[in-house]
Amino acid sequence: MVTSRASQPQSATWEWQGFSIQYQSAGTTGPAVILIHGFGASSGHWRKNIAELAQDHRVYAVDLIGFGQSSKPTPGTLTPGQSIAYEFETWGQQIADFCQEVVGGAACLVGNSIGSIVALQAAVLAPQLATSVVMLDCSLRLLHDRKRTGLPWYRKFSAPLFQSVLSVKPIGHFFFHRLARPRTVRQILEQAYGITEAVTDELVDMLIQPASEPGAADVFLAFINYSQGPLPEDLLAEIACPVLCVWGADDPWEPVDLARELTQFPMVEDFIVLDGVGHCPQDEDPHQVNQIVSNWIATR
Repeated sequence: MVTSRASQPQSATWEWQGFSIQYQSAGTTGPAVILIHGFGASSGHWRKNIAELAQDHRVYAVDLIGFGQSSKPTPGTLTPGQSIAYEFETWGQQIADFCQEVVGGAACLVGNSIGSIVALQAAVLAPQLATSVVMLDCSLRLLHDRKRTGLPWYRKFSAPLFQSVLSVKPIGHFFFHRLARPRTVRQILEQAYGITEAVTDELVDMLIQPASEPGAADVFLAFINYSQGPLPEDLLAEIACPVLCVWGADDPWEPVDLARELTQFPMVEDFIVLDGVGHCPQDEDPHQVNQIVSNWIATR
C-alpha cells in the first residue's frame, strides 16, 4: 500500500505534570485516534498501524509515563517533576489531558492489554473526550486482589509471595535485569504471540531499549506489585461511550472464554475474535486490526 507523506509518523514530546511524554502522530484529516500500548511496551508497538490508519484519521500513539521514551520518575505519590503513582488513574488522566492539550478534542481510544484499561479509565474520567473505546485483548487482571479468591490455591498464595520477594529492591532489580535480555524477551513474546513470525529482532530490540534507562526497573516493580485499582468490569459499568472488544483466539494470558463475559455490559457493542492470533493483534495481524478499527470509527 502506498502511503502519503502526511501519514508517516512523526515523533514529538509533550510536557505533562512536569514530565516529558513521547508520542508519535500522523495524518491531518478525519477523526482522531489515540493508540495506547500495553505493559512494558511503547508507542512503537503500533508501528504497523499508524501509517495505514492515518490515511483517513488523525492518529496519535503515546508512550505512557514510565514506558518507552517517556520520563520514568520515581514511583510514589504524585509530585510534579519528581515522583508519580503508576496506577490506572494516573495513566487515564494522562490520556485525558493528552486529548485536551495535544489532540484538541475527543478521540477514539484504542488500547492493547493494560492499555485497554487505561483507555476505559480515561473515558470514565473525561467522558466528553472519548468518542468510543476499542479494546485489543484487554488485561483481565486475574491477579488482582479481588480476583485471587477464584484462583487455585497454589496461584492464590504464590503471587503475593512472589510480589513480596520482588519488593526487596536488590532482588527486584536483579530479577528485572535478568528478564530484560533479548533471549528472555523473545521467549516471552513467542509464548504470547499466536503468530510467532511477528516476533522479530526489531520488536525485541524495541522492547529492550527503554529497559536500560534509569528508573525502568523501579517502574516495572511498582506495577508488578499493583494488585489494586479498577478492574475492566468496574470501568465498563461506568463508561458512557460505545466499546468494541477484539480478541486473539490463541491469547494464553487473557483467555477469550473469560473475556466473553465482558459482553454483559450494555456499552460493549461487539466482540470480534481473531483466529490464530495471540495477545497483541495489532502487531500480529495489523492489516485486519486496522480495517476493524477504521470500520468501527466510520459507523459511530
